[in-house]
Amino acid sequence: MLIENLLKAKRTGHAPAADELNRVESLHASIRKQLEKFGVIEGRDKLPEKTIAIFITEYVTTRTKVKPATKEIWRQGEKSLLSFFTADRLIPDVSPGDADEYLEYLRGTKLAPMTVRKRLQFAKMVFRAATRKKLIPTDPFSDVSFIASKPDKSFFVTPEMIAKVIAACPDHHWRMIVILSRYGGLRCPSEVLSLKWEDINWAEGKIVVPSPKTEHHPGKESRIIPLFPELLAQLRECFEVGAVYVIGGQYRQAAMGPFGWRNCNLNVRLRRIVKNAGLTVWPKIFHNLRSSRQTELAEVFPSHVVCAWLGNSEDVAKKHYYQVTDAHFAAASGQATTAPEASPTPAPKVDALIDAGLAHFLTQQAAAPTSTEQHELPQGIAPTGTYAATCDSLPEPATCPNGWGGI
Repeated sequence: MLIENLLKAKRTGHAPAADELNRVESLHASIRKQLEKFGVIEGRDKLPEKTIAIFITEYVTTRTKVKPATKEIWRQGEKSLLSFFTADRLIPDVSPGDADEYLEYLRGTKLAPMTVRKRLQFAKMVFRAATRKKLIPTDPFSDVSFIASKPDKSFFVTPEMIAKVIAACPDHHWRMIVILSRYGGLRCPSEVLSLKWEDINWAEGKIVVPSPKTEHHPGKESRIIPLFPELLAQLRECFEVGAVYVIGGQYRQAAMGPFGWRNCNLNVRLRRIVKNAGLTVWPKIFHNLRSSRQTELAEVFPSHVVCAWLGNSEDVAKKHYYQVTDAHFAAASGQATTAPEASPTPAPKVDALIDAGLAHFLTQQAAAPTSTEQHELPQGIAPTGTYAATCDSLPEPATCPNGWGGI
């Protein structure tokens, strides 16, 4: 019936119906070539033919704004495509049926469901681009989809846990990495390793956080966060006159390779530190530090403010960051001695928290001997007077289970 309709359309000079053209595209390449040979359908000699391997190379090369880490993930998708279709397979010879078989091939591997979904997404991206380049009339992957169930890997890292991790860190650089991730909410490694000393405004209590992940979006190349009190002491310890980056040395040098931030390999090292602290390694080890901080801050500050500090949207925060903690259950059941900001007491202002933290920090520094040879007080922080008057505003420990005002 299909061939009869195609011959009839050819005799009358009319174009075949859209559904018939789609059926032709789904035919195996050998059958389609026979139809072209006998003049039933038009040949593809007018379309430039490229192999899958060549087109992927050209496509990836032209995507100059894509991060090296993303291209490394694409490389895995390329390997799967070429493993199934072979490198010399022509783009026009891939039919919708072949696309269905590719999905089944991925399902038959030992890949995790989310990995299968990402490999399929890469294939869809490649063939959609080939369609827009007019290499093929229709996209064979347009109707192929895969829904992967994503397991819940959220884990709230408590202040008590992170204190043990900080104590187990081998040096002040690693303590700074952990603290910036947990209490600053910075993405690691990209934002942590991009932070410069000049980004810290000691006088105003603010930090400008460079954001390599979102810099390609207008106005998203950086964001401003408060200089949280939990960050002050460690920033003071790490401060070095003449240094450019807060975290420098081997960690940043590793990120200069062809695969970018993935070369740093900080995840493996942090897992080792967590184990040395006597704790069980939690999933998504750096993401859950950031997620824990956003959950804490949301107990004190409005959601849109917290999202502006963390650099994500409220929808993303609800889906991937906000957590339900044991403290919430304990507070709701009346079994908690301290609740996570469940009282009607108004949230303290950010400036008050910063002033309180600076006062507490400077009071400790005045009482303890310091070495001016290795660390000088950062410019903009007065040694006396300016912040000392705010010592009375320090929150009481009994009412602040999570640190400064519950954050």
